[in-house]
This record gives sequence, structure tokens and C-alpha cells, in this order.
Amino acid sequence: MREAHPLERQVGIDYYVSDGPGTGGRLRADPADFRVREIEAMAPEPLDADPGAYPHLLVRATLTDWDTNDFAGALSDALGISRERVSWAGTKDKRAVTTQLFSIRGVDAADLPALSAAKVDPLGRIGRNLEFGDLAGNAFQIRVRDPDRPDAVAAVTEDLSEFGGGRVAVPNVFGNQRFGSKRPVTHEVGLHVVREEWREAVLVYAGNPAETEPERTQAARETVDDVAASADPDWQAALDAMPGHLGYERSMLRKLVENGGAEPADFRAALETVPWNLQRLFVNAAQSHAFNRILSERLRRGLPFDRPVAGDVVAFADADAPDGVALPDTGRLQRVSADRVDVVRRHCERGRAFVTAPLVGTETELGDGEPGDIEREILADLDLDPADFDLPGNFESTGTRRAILVDTALELARDPLTLSFSLPSGSYATAVLREYLKVDPRDL
Repeated sequence: MREAHPLERQVGIDYYVSDGPGTGGRLRADPADFRVREIEAMAPEPLDADPGAYPHLLVRATLTDWDTNDFAGALSDALGISRERVSWAGTKDKRAVTTQLFSIRGVDAADLPALSAAKVDPLGRIGRNLEFGDLAGNAFQIRVRDPDRPDAVAAVTEDLSEFGGGRVAVPNVFGNQRFGSKRPVTHEVGLHVVREEWREAVLVYAGNPAETEPERTQAARETVDDVAASADPDWQAALDAMPGHLGYERSMLRKLVENGGAEPADFRAALETVPWNLQRLFVNAAQSHAFNRILSERLRRGLPFDRPVAGDVVAFADADAPDGVALPDTGRLQRVSADRVDVVRRHCERGRAFVTAPLVGTETELGDGEPGDIEREILADLDLDPADFDLPGNFESTGTRRAILVDTALELARDPLTLSFSLPSGSYATAVLREYLKVDPRDL
């Protein structure tokens, strides 16, 4: 196996499946080079349905070079409504052309505004707002500009097909953007949170400068570190040094100024100043880091991903998934005993079951045999236990299990080099792209 990029190893991704060199090249030289379209899983009522029973307008938006959060804000501003009335199923890359669903509470199709670089089409009405994950998957069409070795795609495709048992497949890792593409520390914050090391969690987030940041930002984080190391911390000085655009860091430091910043409870209160979804992301990133490490160890040991071994836990396919989309139902799990390996293997070959690994939480049950040994060894090395996730407020997590393999019917065009593929909800395009390009993950 080929060793992964150093930044990937920081987040638990240790290897590439494919041994040969990648194509190299550039992504997103133009937003149109990176196209992503949601595979929709929401069937709305007609536009003239009773707004009392169906208060949310469902729209399909095609956006060019828009951040999802920024578009939601611009849409709510143009409508003159609260930002909280706009919801979506999945966050997309900014420098791209994206087609995705949004729900808007309490408006009619006639109210929709015209926004620059956005085409918004009303589809119908629904009875609740969209929630994260309300999509079956995403379809990608990605152009690679100026590849150094365009012919490398053949060897990579062969390796990935062998890995997937005849279909192009990759480990279902969480990409670097899960942890912070330029400063991958979100999982480090989460690991401290799970250990209830509140002071360390705040300092990793607000201090801890990275070379990839602007000099002013590095200097501000160095000030935080210096203040924290002093016998009598002057948190006001740290707040004064922090640039205005780092709003979350400033909110944490402001809370330390208010509370004194001397007790663990002060630092927990500082963490809780950030939005609830970021609080959860800290813990989710810790879970994701452990998951990536479990997959890396499974690769190192040569265990298969497309079929189970004794001790694995599989999830059966979701019977309610849209046609053509294979999704695991993590509510339907089964441990694979030695006498059931062959039977379950056939289910996996037919797309009826998926080998899983834990996103550890309070209700996580670990595997048996060698897969269970791997899971326990990684958790022990990270000083984690399922019971540790019994945390206050938005930091608590019950955990789940996640498929360890994602496969796709990938199509390649050579001139220009273009990769077209679809992935289920929750899987990362970078898991495929990293194998083909083998570049710095910040460039994916």
C-alpha cells in the first residue's frame, strides 16, 4: 500500500488503496469544473397544497460559486425573513456549481427573489423543514485540469476495482474537510471534549497556530497560548489580539473574560458559546477520526472491505432507499459469526448488506474477533470508551455504525480528464478523488 499524504495521516487516513502514482492536476480552476447534484429523496405536495398543513416551500437551487450558508442568508435577507426559516439537506462546496434542495417556511413560490448566480425553482410544499441528510446521495462531475500523468487513471481504476470486488470502490473515510482543510484541529477539540478536558479543548481551538494561516492570525493564536501559559492569564489581552473575522474564537475568549477563565466550568461555558451544530461537530470529528483510524488498521492488516470476516457487524440495505441507490440501514445490524460468513458474504456481493465500523457513542456495541480487536485497540490508543460520550448538552452522542466501503459506477472521460460518479449521502467525493489525483488534500 502507498502511504497517504502527511495531512491525511493527521486525521487517521494512513494509506491509499491504489499503489501507483496519481494524475496530479488542479481542481476548481473554474466553478464549472466541479459540479454536484443532489440525488433527491423528498417527494413534495403540489405548490397549491394547503400551506397550513404544508407550511414549507421546497425549492431546487442551482448555485454557482455560492457557499451554502451564505446563500441561505442571502435568500432569507431578500425574503425579509429569519435565517432560521431556511433549511437544507446537505452543505456543498463553495467553488462549484451545485444543485440542491432548500425548504423555506411560510413563503409562497411567488415570493421567491432573483439572486445573482442562482437559479431557484419551486417544486412543491412539504410538512416539515428539510433536515441534514434528507437526500439519497450526490452525483458529481469533476474536471481535472493540467494533469501531470493522465494515463495513471487506468492503473488506479484497476486497483480500486480489485479492492471493491469488481466495482470501483474506496474506503468510506471522512475527508480532511471534516476536520478543517487548512487547520485540521476539529477532532483534537472533540477528543478533549469527550475526555471533559474543557480547558485543553478551548486552547486547541482558539490558540494552537498553524503555518497555513495568515501571519496576523498566527500571532493572535500565539498570544492566546502565551496568556494561557502565564500564572495570571489576561484573557482580555487574548481577546484584543484576536481578529474580528474569527468570531467563534472571540466568543470563547469573551466568555473567559466574563467568567474569569480559572475553572473547568469557565472553559466549558466558553465552548458552549459557539452554535449547537459546531458543538456537535467537535464530537463528530472525534468519532470520525477514530473511524478513519479503524479503517487504516484494517487496511494494514489486509482484511477485506467488500465482504465480512468472522466478528464483523454488517448493516442490511435500506429497503426504502430510492431506486438505484444502495444505502445501509444502521437500524438493522447483525454480527457475523464464523458459520454465517459465507451467507453474509453473498448478501454483500448483491448489495444487500454492508460491512460497518463504529462511530463510537454511548450505545455503540463493538465487533468481535479481529475486527473487534481493531476497534478496541484504536479506542484504547485514543483513550476513548463508549461511556465517555455521555456528555452534557449538545456534546452527547449515542453513536452509530457506518459502512466501511463505498462503491460507484465511475465514468472517465480523457480529454479533458473528467470523473463522473455518484455517492450515497454522507460519503465524501474526496475519498475517490484522493486516490486518482494523489495531491495535497487542501487541493481537493
